[in-house]
Amino acid sequence: MALAEELDRCKDFGDVFEIVKRSVYQVIGRRRAGLSLYLANLPANVGAFHQVGSNSIVVNKALLEAVEKSPRTRREKNAFVYSVLLHEYLHSLGYVDEAEARRIALNVARKSFGESHASARMCSPPGPLAFFPEFAGVKSRFTGEFEIVRDFDRAQLGHLA
Repeated sequence: MALAEELDRCKDFGDVFEIVKRSVYQVIGRRRAGLSLYLANLPANVGAFHQVGSNSIVVNKALLEAVEKSPRTRREKNAFVYSVLLHEYLHSLGYVDEAEARRIALNVARKSFGESHASARMCSPPGPLAFFPEFAGVKSRFTGEFEIVRDFDRAQLGHLA
């Protein structure tokens, strides 16, 4: 099954993250395991973040809710999650420079899905936040509360996907 078809069929964050890890490994040959995903209300201009040296990715819950409520296709919704997780996964691999992480994310998405796929378009400037005009109405701020997503990184250190 083609990677694009697999992404279309993803039902949760863990499914999408498996594709992120596989596509990164296929394109740049790097991987890691042991990451955790947290959802939190963040300022509307922040899609997600990875704190350098940590094992966590934090995604803006308010933006995810806006995406889920939007009339977009499942492909576009999963492509949004893919693009955000891809960018933060690259940070977790040591690509801390934003411009470099964006460039590599675009390269990975294009090679994995092709230039016209929604994932590649969301990794292209100006990025996924501009792809969804619904985000303009999102009012959110950091509340300090984090929700852990279970069954996110399914790979064990000895058995990487």
